Amino acid sequence: MKNILIINGPNLNLLGIREKSIYGDQSFQVYFDSLKEDFEENVELSYFQSNIEGEIIDKIHEVGFEFDGIVINAGAYTHTSVAIGDAIAAVTSPVVEVHISNVYQREEFRHQSFLAKNCKGVICGFGLESYRLGILSFLR
Repeated sequence: MKNILIINGPNLNLLGIREKSIYGDQSFQVYFDSLKEDFEENVELSYFQSNIEGEIIDKIHEVGFEFDGIVINAGAYTHTSVAIGDAIAAVTSPVVEVHISNVYQREEFRHQSFLAKNCKGVICGFGLESYRLGILSFLR
């Protein structure tokens, strides 16, 4: 059984409510519950969300030497946080960066990631299914 943590950053607590044309109309909790059911035989899934950069860093430090993988959507911190990128580099658990939208079809500033260099891979543009693809990358 693999232990995998999903981390969501700022404003992702508003999924299903905010900018539905970009992020869809499903809450993350509903989606997360379906992921837990789909992977229940192979994966112990945990979930953490924060709008606060330091809390995200603390969570990476807390699990980053024990868990089999971390799937992170750092939201806007992807494009601004050297500190989260450094936290990913500091731990031994592999990390996959995910995004719901295709960031390369959006504003220019979203094309830069301070996390990607330290991640196993990056998945974007598949809606909420980006998280499922990230989890699958740890199982194959």
